Amino acid sequence: MKIDRLIGILVVLLQQEQVTAPYLAEKFEVSRRTINRDVEALCQAGIPIVTTQGQNGGISIMEGYRMDKTLLTSSDMRAILTGLRSLDSVSGTSRYQQLMEKLAVGNSNVLASNNHIMIDLSSWYKSTLAPKIELIQEAIEFREIISFTYNSPRGETRRRIEPYQLVFKWTSWYVWGFCLDKDDFRLFKLNRLTRLTNTRETYIPKDDAPQPDLSGEKIYPATITAEVMVAPEMKWRLIEEYGPESFTEQEDGRLLFSFGFADKDSLFGWILSLRDKVELLKPAELRKELMETYEKLYCIYKQ
Repeated sequence: MKIDRLIGILVVLLQQEQVTAPYLAEKFEVSRRTINRDVEALCQAGIPIVTTQGQNGGISIMEGYRMDKTLLTSSDMRAILTGLRSLDSVSGTSRYQQLMEKLAVGNSNVLASNNHIMIDLSSWYKSTLAPKIELIQEAIEFREIISFTYNSPRGETRRRIEPYQLVFKWTSWYVWGFCLDKDDFRLFKLNRLTRLTNTRETYIPKDDAPQPDLSGEKIYPATITAEVMVAPEMKWRLIEEYGPESFTEQEDGRLLFSFGFADKDSLFGWILSLRDKVELLKPAELRKELMETYEKLYCIYKQ
């Protein structure tokens, strides 16, 4: 398409000091006459393009219009491209790869030299997450209301929100927006969204829209402080999930672990995942309830 070619020519001119019409014709697989018409169209659009004749002549953008490339060092460019590559890992398209190639025009060595870092933001649920991210991205761009069924510990509800941001936090993806059902800004986990649709209803962004508070204390406030004795062979779990400062090694090698959990279900779920390698010490009142949970499991599996 002509518009894609015009954008491509502009990108080349922004990245290179000067190019020739034959070079552009070969790159975009069109005739030199077509390139001349494209350059004329760009000039009519208000872009100050200069053409010079002669042996050292060519096509360039008037000095002062282009962005000084010294603003971006090779390290800066590699960092940008690494970030773009990480976004491609969750998108359902190759749009970021194409953008990377545009940014690296005339400097392909930068594109090739940033492969020493790989960031993959996708998850085991990529096949279901990618379409959600694409739909929400489009809704944010065009300011359109989305609708979905949300599944939480409190049950299943149908929500309509004005989406403002896609958020990646705590190894999961979220959408931040104004919930029309609760008349407030809320954060929704994408994995809990089903029957997601774009209503095509537009909304006017709120001038006082707040940024999401992504602190753990806000999203997962600790209501239970637990003390747990953990077997030495589970040390790797504690280090991986909570850090080496979360426990104290005892004389017998066992690990005294202390941490705040958002609720009882979170605590019990974590303890059960460690099976017989852990003992809940505090809160003492939860020991009996945990024992009853184990007894119920025993009744289920003794059959």
